[in-house]
Amino acid sequence: MYVYDPPYNKMRSAEFLDCHVLVIGSGGAGVRAAIEASCYGETILLSKTIAGKGGCTTMAEGGYNAVLREEDSCEDHFEDTMKGGAYLNDPALVRILVDESPERIRDLLKWGAVFDVTDRCEVAQRPFGGQCFPRTCYAGDRTGHEMMATLMDRMASSGTEVIQEVSVIHLFKDENTVTGALGIDRNGELLAIRSDSTILATGGGTRIYDISTNSSSGTGDGYALGFRAGADLIDMEQVQFHPTGAVFPYDARGRLVTEAVRGEGGILKNSLNERFMSRYDPERMELSTRDVVSRSIATEILEGRGTGHGGVYLDVTHLPRSQIESRLPVMLEQFLKFGVDIRDEPMEVAPTAHHIMGGLRISTDGQTTIPCLYACGEVAGGVHGANRLGGNALADTQVFGKRAGEAAGRSRKRVKKIHRKEIEAQEKRLAGFHEGSVLPTTIARSLQTAMWEGAGIFRTARELEKTLEVIKHLSSLPLKATGNSNLAECCTVQNMLRTASLVVRGALLRKESRGAHVRKDVTQTWDAKSSPYGHTWQNLKDSGVETGVKA
Repeated sequence: MYVYDPPYNKMRSAEFLDCHVLVIGSGGAGVRAAIEASCYGETILLSKTIAGKGGCTTMAEGGYNAVLREEDSCEDHFEDTMKGGAYLNDPALVRILVDESPERIRDLLKWGAVFDVTDRCEVAQRPFGGQCFPRTCYAGDRTGHEMMATLMDRMASSGTEVIQEVSVIHLFKDENTVTGALGIDRNGELLAIRSDSTILATGGGTRIYDISTNSSSGTGDGYALGFRAGADLIDMEQVQFHPTGAVFPYDARGRLVTEAVRGEGGILKNSLNERFMSRYDPERMELSTRDVVSRSIATEILEGRGTGHGGVYLDVTHLPRSQIESRLPVMLEQFLKFGVDIRDEPMEVAPTAHHIMGGLRISTDGQTTIPCLYACGEVAGGVHGANRLGGNALADTQVFGKRAGEAAGRSRKRVKKIHRKEIEAQEKRLAGFHEGSVLPTTIARSLQTAMWEGAGIFRTARELEKTLEVIKHLSSLPLKATGNSNLAECCTVQNMLRTASLVVRGALLRKESRGAHVRKDVTQTWDAKSSPYGHTWQNLKDSGVETGVKA
């Protein structure tokens, strides 16, 4: 252990730890990666929150997609995923997802997860949007919670060392290879970890928007860390707005109303009591893909057919009360707290920022474009293309969490160097926050408003450029730390600004409407399958758009 005193505010730093694999993030992907990596050597999992409590997996309500019936097929799941993703997905990653998700859910069941079952004692499956077969496995409407409880129990017996409430602020590099990470705890003390391999499993970043389903930890840390380390990021403009987030009370805005509500037969109506999805997708109706349903709801609201709270109605009152109580218990309880009994009256919902489909470019084993840096889960791009199908994200965490953990675990042990100048640079960065003048909460609120207004469901170059100027201005403001306890918060806001910039720059690069990305100022003659555009990409040195299929 090496402890020294930096020249400011009497803050002690930095404790040094060594491990074979360092996992950053404690959601479904991170914990699954740690379970696998621990089979190969000493593994440390760093959690920004309390492991198993924060992040999006534990909040995920809907389900886990897997082909489990003879009537279904991996080929159908593959085609549904590619079509739903507007053919921007990497086919090799999608193939792995659909082929391996059945085995990964069997792992969960073997480890004790309790999913709903049919009368034949088979895992129950419900229909979800954009899929030709009801392949979404579920545990009521608390599927993610059940998965996380199971994964945490399994990790507890794996030998993984878990370090709670430490925010990673920097990835160490020796030449072009990642050699570990620097974290900061709630007291402002630094922890340096040297590792043979590092896995980013930090989740998403839609807290950059004013209204979001993400927990407070969804601030885009992994995108920013990977970008600053020199990794490629792809398709960052592809931000999914979940069609149904709560619209009232004010403090509950954006809270997820699971797709399981529509999967169980929920109906969308406007203020005129019209079942309006017949105008937008008469074949699939409420079970259309999320991008289509979100745009449809937004259009109804913008054209004056929304509710008094600025939403539309999601109605399950026609369903048997027993079905609501057994299949949607969390939704029932949540709305009862709002004063709404969904058995007797409809919910009011509107789109809310939910998931970033883009992220770090990865290989089939989760390797990023930087040696010894891996990524899995929402922080990685390529799996979901331009629009994620509901139920594929939980499967993604298990399939690619295992793959990244295994690949990192099998990496060779080596001499791990951390250069003193890197720590000194981070000390200087932190010291600067004590001299700042603008509180991080002030900058975060301004960013969230700008992103919601200028980089939302419908986009134009003019609004995107204005938003980028706001981000540049906010990034120039001197962040103020009132003490060591909110140094991490200052770093988090810098990550939010970087992630927002990546989203907006990607949206300017992609001069087409595709999936969740809609450019109102672009006229195009091609459909998604024949688009001339491939992935947008960004790194420290450059950015651009890959060539797709020529129209």
